[in-house]
Amino acid sequence: MKITVIGCGRWGSLITWYLNRLGHEMTLYGRESSPHMQRFLTERKNDLLTLDERVHMSTDIACVKEADTVVISIGSQGLRSLLEELRPLELKNKLFVLCMKGIEVGSGKRLSEIAAEQVDSSNAVAVWLGPGHVQEFYAGIPNCMVIDSDNELVKRRLVEEFSSDLIRFYYGTDLIGNEIGAASKNVVGIAAGMLDGMKLSTLKGALMSRGTREIARLIVAMGGSELSAYGLCHLGDYEATVFSPYSHNRLFGERLVQGETCDFLAEGYYTAKAMVELGQRYGVELPICQAVYEVLYESADIHKTLGALFSRSLKQEF
Repeated sequence: MKITVIGCGRWGSLITWYLNRLGHEMTLYGRESSPHMQRFLTERKNDLLTLDERVHMSTDIACVKEADTVVISIGSQGLRSLLEELRPLELKNKLFVLCMKGIEVGSGKRLSEIAAEQVDSSNAVAVWLGPGHVQEFYAGIPNCMVIDSDNELVKRRLVEEFSSDLIRFYYGTDLIGNEIGAASKNVVGIAAGMLDGMKLSTLKGALMSRGTREIARLIVAMGGSELSAYGLCHLGDYEATVFSPYSHNRLFGERLVQGETCDFLAEGYYTAKAMVELGQRYGVELPICQAVYEVLYESADIHKTLGALFSRSLKQEF
């Protein structure tokens, strides 16, 4: 495959490194103003990895015209504006692979929905989701992930082309459930970090159990499968999000409790707002997402808000 990766952050650069390792012809695109891209142009590396000399570098967005597959790895809230920027290029007959986890604030739309609206109908859209951190993949530690799409042929082609001994891909069967599950686990990750910061890490087991249940209810209400909440895109990604020292969302929550600021992207910050909007739209109670939202957007007291989760009315577990 001839592939262009849009996004030179830690995940976009890892994807470029990984797919180059599999023998694909790779181009990494980043804006000229990006410090990350400037370092790749001069040193071919960042703080986490080094890219092979065979990888092409570009600061011209038109480089996507030469690719048959366009992999996008940017902040989820910037997807719509990026696709609008690509529209004048009149891209056709390409595979767009979205490697981000989020829901658009305001519209409540999944990222594949946004892409399907913005790109020409001759193009296909897929998502690449699941657990794993750059540091671990680059060190050779394997994991399992998911590729999903409404286009079965595209899904199968990507799984066959992208699978290796480092990443085992599964065929996704529920685009709604996988995208909602993948996005919402970042909100749970922030809640987990808050518990860590409060020295209440033992409650993360309960957080994971109840978090999965509330997300399962929302997925069903939106027309997806309840089972997706228990798959790789949500519950299967909890170790990497709820426990790992590399998890930006967990670290964000922990530092918030400690009164420290963060200079990195934590997707769960935006997703918390989008999840509350979806819960209201579909009439689904999302107590964990609501609690995180109140802390982040309404300056609610962290201790009281999280404590209230464990003093809710008594009920059967299932």
